[in-house]
Amino acid sequence: MQERGGPASPARERILVTADRLFYGTGIRAVGVERVITEAGVARMTFFRHFPSKDDLVVAFLARRVGTAQEALARVRAEHPGEPRRVLEHFAAQVSDEAGVAEFRGCEFVNTAAEFYDSTHPVRRVVADHRAWITERLAEALTGLGHPAPRRTAELLLMLRTGFIVASSLEGLTSGDAEFERAWWLLVGDPPDGDAGTSCEPAQAGENSAGG
Repeated sequence: MQERGGPASPARERILVTADRLFYGTGIRAVGVERVITEAGVARMTFFRHFPSKDDLVVAFLARRVGTAQEALARVRAEHPGEPRRVLEHFAAQVSDEAGVAEFRGCEFVNTAAEFYDSTHPVRRVVADHRAWITERLAEALTGLGHPAPRRTAELLLMLRTGFIVASSLEGLTSGDAEFERAWWLLVGDPPDGDAGTSCEPAQAGENSAGG
């Protein structure tokens, strides 16, 4: 879906900020275009000039979140060049920090994908691309640490991350972050003190899994 309207404008940003708040807090299907227009304080013509359809807005909402995630990782890499462990710490800490916030509603990508059943839909493609990006960044970091099965372990880390986010959202977990981080580092093969010898490091054969 192509966005029309040229360069970013204050009105477009206001629409996106409003949509982000409403979509994440309430859900995609529960929020209509008219509500976004009203709460963003823009004219209908302005809205549709930037977003010809609601699906275009949803794609842009996710793309904005993707950009934020990529910028955050870029800052970590810039501050800690040549330190792949920092990348793993970033992705782990990000989840623990977000799950502890009162406004936490789960993963915006998982939540949105659940409302779009067609796997070929542009919204689902944004979600799939973002998850693939996370997997690649985790695999790169694991490779930098000399892990014997970086790709398969990256996939398992993403599964763990997603599962913890969903469980935190559904069950209101308030003290599971320590267990999450323990499982995370066990998969990495760098268990916390007291867990030495209990590694969940996958076998070499896992490197040939789908997507690798």
